[in-house]
Amino acid sequence: MTDSIGWRANWGVIAPSTNTSVQPEFDDMRPPGVTNHHVRIWIPDEPVHSDEDFNRLMDNIRREFDNAILRVMTCNPDYIVMGMSAETFWDGLAKSIELREQVKKLSGLGVAMGSDACQAALRCYGDIRRIGVLTPYWPVGDKNVKKFFEDCGFEVVAIKGLKCESPAMIAQVTEDELREALVELDGHDVEALVQCGTNLAMARLAGEAEKWLKKPVLAINTATYWYAMRANGYDDAIEGFGSLMTDFRELPAAYLESVAGGAGTA
Repeated sequence: MTDSIGWRANWGVIAPSTNTSVQPEFDDMRPPGVTNHHVRIWIPDEPVHSDEDFNRLMDNIRREFDNAILRVMTCNPDYIVMGMSAETFWDGLAKSIELREQVKKLSGLGVAMGSDACQAALRCYGDIRRIGVLTPYWPVGDKNVKKFFEDCGFEVVAIKGLKCESPAMIAQVTEDELREALVELDGHDVEALVQCGTNLAMARLAGEAEKWLKKPVLAINTATYWYAMRANGYDDAIEGFGSLMTDFRELPAAYLESVAGGAGTA
């Protein structure tokens, strides 16, 4: 039976318990008839001052990941949306595909992940190769993000990790800091800018930045929610979040071709 509010779809959203940005940003992009149902991966808000601390944070997420999926399944969602991104990039493209298949097997549903979404979004803009990447991560996280994009055929010309000192503190990064980071990355003569880290609130700023940088600026939350919409056949244009949400009404053929023959679509 169709849900009375989510008459088009109910989506289960998985996010770390420390994340205060992805829920409001996803809700701001929600089209009529689609509802978002957030389940939290419980993790402590421990200090992060090194790669070792960041690895411990990732271990905390992995311990609770499957349980979060099982919890969200009790609301009978139609689709899974990953409101966390570091794990989706971890150890490159092959591991990302394994994670996607793990979620699909456990839930029996399709899934939108930040890794797939960023790759698909970049391919909307033609033959882009040189990209700059902004993250809230420490170097070990940046290394894994870089590996993923390079596995997909992009050249990561510059990457800036903000080294946020706890998972909750990621949400405290200001628009001024984000704007300065984008300008710094743009100075490396890149063709597009990508922001990773779902607790780094940049969805609306990315849309504004496209206007003054004159190139694609992709925020992970925008890309992921756009991917979820297009993968489900929803062609709604959502204003205020940049060209991705208004100009591209389906997943690009170049992306679908790149995942054909074994990788599969989400």
